[in-house]
Amino acid sequence: MDNSVTRKGSKQDALDLLEVHLDEVRGYVGQHTFVPVPELQGQRFPVVPLAKGEYHLNYTLSNKEVAYLFRMNMGSQMGLEDQITYEFKVLALLKESGRTPQPLFYDDSKEILPRGVGIMAFLPGDDGFDYRIDTGEAARLFAEIHAVEPPEQALHLVKEEAAATLLVGECFPMLDVYLSSEKADPTLGSYLSEVRCWMEENKGICDRYFSQYPMHAIVNTEVNATNFIVNRRAKTLHLVDWEMAKYGDPSQDLSHFCSPLTTMWKKPVRLTSAEKRDFIQSYAEKSVKPGLVETIEERVRFRDPFVYLRGISWSAMAWIRYQDPNWDGVTNASTWDTLTRYMDISLVRELFDPYLAMGDLR
Repeated sequence: MDNSVTRKGSKQDALDLLEVHLDEVRGYVGQHTFVPVPELQGQRFPVVPLAKGEYHLNYTLSNKEVAYLFRMNMGSQMGLEDQITYEFKVLALLKESGRTPQPLFYDDSKEILPRGVGIMAFLPGDDGFDYRIDTGEAARLFAEIHAVEPPEQALHLVKEEAAATLLVGECFPMLDVYLSSEKADPTLGSYLSEVRCWMEENKGICDRYFSQYPMHAIVNTEVNATNFIVNRRAKTLHLVDWEMAKYGDPSQDLSHFCSPLTTMWKKPVRLTSAEKRDFIQSYAEKSVKPGLVETIEERVRFRDPFVYLRGISWSAMAWIRYQDPNWDGVTNASTWDTLTRYMDISLVRELFDPYLAMGDLR
């Protein structure tokens, strides 16, 4: 969930990995002709490290006139062999929305570099996403992105099918890491066991609802605040990082966007019930999908508990892992602070009490 990844809390290691591959990237850019891409032909670009994500290294290619982003794939959350191809085909489909990076070039041959690489237009931002002032524009952004209808022959997208069942299958092993640990708080552990039972009993109800009332769009699935590029001077808002895109129900993005576990990740910000309702209504007013206006609020209601489960399960697992001296994973001081906040029984109960009280998800 956290893209500002370092090992054992050191920001230097993230920078080092970008530096380690810098000469390789410079060599690739220097020897490639980019024949199919007129924008890149005949130009020389200094290569500068930009940022490291969990599965990508990002560099800027820029001169006095233009700037591009060079993206090198380091792995796949979706287990895809052609991860960079997948992401860039998604961006090609979404180009007409005007809300995503413009893809220019990708190379998954792994002939010059042993990893997939891609180049897209660089989107300059001059501010961070602010839930208090940017939510209305975000509603418009989602409506415009979800309006894109991919042609039938382009449906290489991973389809979201039986989403609740699939999500429960992914989350339960993470949740069990916490439940089986001696470090787990007994009270919280007991409550999470109740949540686990509720999810098992209700996953089929959720899946049947979405199967009975299907609605599809290209969804990002990870709409964290850090994935929005805000340019207040140009009055633009874009959504980046499409490596986990799927062809699924629009409620996935809206629920994830509104989830307290999303809004509070970096700052103590929560949407009120009224703000969430206004956001969903604003999205519905701007949507052009038939039938979505009347059903989107209910779709989000069915989706919410499973989105919350995803966030809490990952956080519970990470809270345990961070305290394991033998774990050689990545850590981050600000992430640890967030995990500690998320493992507060009062917050967890606030998320799930309404569902446990209602019994079946109806």
